[in-house]
Amino acid sequence: MTAFADLMAFQRETEALAQIAGRLGWDQETMMPEGAAEQRGEEMAAIEGVLHARRTDPRVGDWLAGAEAPDASGARSLELIGRSYNRNAAVPGRLAAEIARVTSIAQGIWAEARAKDDVARFLPIFEKVVALMREKGQALAAAGFGGGDVYDALLDDYEPGATAATIGAMFGRMRPRLVALREKVLGAGGQPAPVTGHFTKEGQLALARELATAFGYDWTRGRLDLAVHPFSSGSGNDARITTRVVEADPFNCLYSTIHEVGHACYELAIDPAHLFTPLGAGVSMGVHESQSRIYENQIGRSRAFTGWLHGRMREIFGDFGVGSAGEFYRSVNRVQSGYIRTEADEVHYNLHIMMRFDLERRVMAGTLEVADLEAAWNARFAEDFGVRVDRPANGVLQDVHWSVGLFGYFPTYTLGNVYAGCLMKALRADLPDVDADLARGDAKPATDWLTAKVQRFGGLYRPAEVIERACGFVPNEGPLLDYLDAKFGDLYGL
Repeated sequence: MTAFADLMAFQRETEALAQIAGRLGWDQETMMPEGAAEQRGEEMAAIEGVLHARRTDPRVGDWLAGAEAPDASGARSLELIGRSYNRNAAVPGRLAAEIARVTSIAQGIWAEARAKDDVARFLPIFEKVVALMREKGQALAAAGFGGGDVYDALLDDYEPGATAATIGAMFGRMRPRLVALREKVLGAGGQPAPVTGHFTKEGQLALARELATAFGYDWTRGRLDLAVHPFSSGSGNDARITTRVVEADPFNCLYSTIHEVGHACYELAIDPAHLFTPLGAGVSMGVHESQSRIYENQIGRSRAFTGWLHGRMREIFGDFGVGSAGEFYRSVNRVQSGYIRTEADEVHYNLHIMMRFDLERRVMAGTLEVADLEAAWNARFAEDFGVRVDRPANGVLQDVHWSVGLFGYFPTYTLGNVYAGCLMKALRADLPDVDADLARGDAKPATDWLTAKVQRFGGLYRPAEVIERACGFVPNEGPLLDYLDAKFGDLYGL
């Protein structure tokens, strides 16, 4: 065998083991008994130790030095394996295993603390998570990742090539238009009424499954379960989704499901030839989020699709107080200052992300101590949203991300929104009659376009490159902001 063939065979086993680790994480969120948390931490640490050893195996370096790629896909695989090898080699195995152990335990403690609104219960383990992630960022920065900046070195794990400076500059350009739009909308008369009533768990989950099917989710390679914080997990031929149910708020379940279907469909649509290779997963979290957000918002909250959804909800739940499809469209897209990021409307959502981005940068830099994070969150939230946080579960404890060490992850949500704005502009240019399909409850033509233009490539192209190839122009925030101004200007008669 050649060095390239040896390397790819070794990589195949590493990718398979990583899938097993991911399945353990899925089980922890959905099926694992509460009392197993500490044991699962040890299990996760053990498998992470094996993975870290494989990813830093000296043979990988030798194979990389001697490998010759047979084609463009092979060259890209070598690039990604080399990047992974160098990143993992920069992080001591002891540290990688300890991060896996502590974050696994912290995730369970976060869930308990959130349920009980008990920040003090969470802070001690979170102090450990922060210390470990700072240590990891410092190790990566010392190896040259992120240009030597600790936060950028962590961000690079989720959006290769991005920096806090470029993202911060983009946020600076977006913020004035978002704030101006929010003020106009909230100052407009005739605010739409919220959907109210009792929506049974069984009815919501049945409709959630119907929605997943409408968006092209392959049930032979996936499943739907409940979780505290909705997520998707897996790739290749096993990509699972979760949702949550609040019987007074059906949109929580329905749009969480559509969002996670976007993530899962991306993974399921990747060219099967890339399975168990570095190309066999989404290329970045920003691109991944572009799929979930375009499914959820530009398609799922469109006037055409909500017209169909309104009819289905009346058939399942009866009269729920919103008589017309037009009123329902306004209710689905109702703008209000709320606490919860995952429930935020499109106008406010990116402001939630900008707040988290600023706070986590300060935490990683050591200019904001963990003990002061709740107060900083509450002060910033009151400043940005004009509402005081009423309890920790609606504030600093609402997101799972920090408990599992995902520092640098949050800004990719807004980057995904930016990419989604670009993609929808191109999709509508290519499919001018797409609204007719959506009005019949058929999102498949739109999602098939995304499969062909984005999803099937997996990691073959760099993040911004895959979006530029799909759209025909360099991605930028303009199309998203124009879309928001047009949509909500129409909705609120601005």
